[in-house]
Amino acid sequence: MGITLGPNQYGKAEVRMVTVQRSGPVHELRDLTVSTALRGHLERTHLTGDNSDVVATDTQKNTVYAFAKQEPVGEIEDFALRLGRHFTGEFSHITGARVRIEEHGWQRISVDGEPHDHSFSRSGDERRTTEVTFDGDRVRVVSGLTGLTVLKSTGSEFHGFPRDRYTTLAETDDRILATAVTARWRHHGTSGDWAASFGEIRRTLLETFATKHSLSLQQTLYAMGEAALLARDEIAEIRLSLPNKHHFPVDLSPFGLTNENEVFFAADRPYGLIEGTVLRDGEVAEVDVP
Repeated sequence: MGITLGPNQYGKAEVRMVTVQRSGPVHELRDLTVSTALRGHLERTHLTGDNSDVVATDTQKNTVYAFAKQEPVGEIEDFALRLGRHFTGEFSHITGARVRIEEHGWQRISVDGEPHDHSFSRSGDERRTTEVTFDGDRVRVVSGLTGLTVLKSTGSEFHGFPRDRYTTLAETDDRILATAVTARWRHHGTSGDWAASFGEIRRTLLETFATKHSLSLQQTLYAMGEAALLARDEIAEIRLSLPNKHHFPVDLSPFGLTNENEVFFAADRPYGLIEGTVLRDGEVAEVDVP
């Protein structure tokens, strides 16, 4: 029975980088986590330990920093495209690359009602994301967000599910629905107004979550994905991962009190995890699980 080397890749994970543009008194701050991975003709290092084809992961890290100095980062999709083109163009034996970027958002601190020139604050865990993949001549751009925590205090039900001897969950026609949205959407092309696209998709996801009367988190997921595709022609598919942040009404009857959906225990685990992809007709799902 023969043994052979299968698909493989390697790279530098989670390069932390903060850049400050100081072209004037108003500074521009960017806070990124960049991960690179390269694929290609790498058999020799695996099979014999010959590293002549290995672009060191330290080199990949340094390239991220150097590219940020040579040209402003700009939109994270464009920065990822520049890095991917460099790695696949500079080294003939590197035939594929994947560049993932998370952007951590900072807001200017307000002083006397005006945004400060060089002081910032950050709140929450939400990050803007992108993943650009080079595979031979094919380039795929996936944008997204993660850690967008949302909650609606009514407008959500859950009932009609099968019951067996292990089922204890009570049906409800009025519950808190909360989740932390991870969404990733694939673009048709490799250029466009990335910022406008991101802003509109984020707004659409939020508005749909808020206004859709939910009979299940699965129904909400589909509605959010459908709305994003209808709003933006430039995307081919969207994949959503929605953990159900359960809020259980507390039994106050031992204290002679009623609880009319006012006091809840917020459970952090275990949690339901609802995931799914919404596609345009004729498209094949390509976005991986977040």
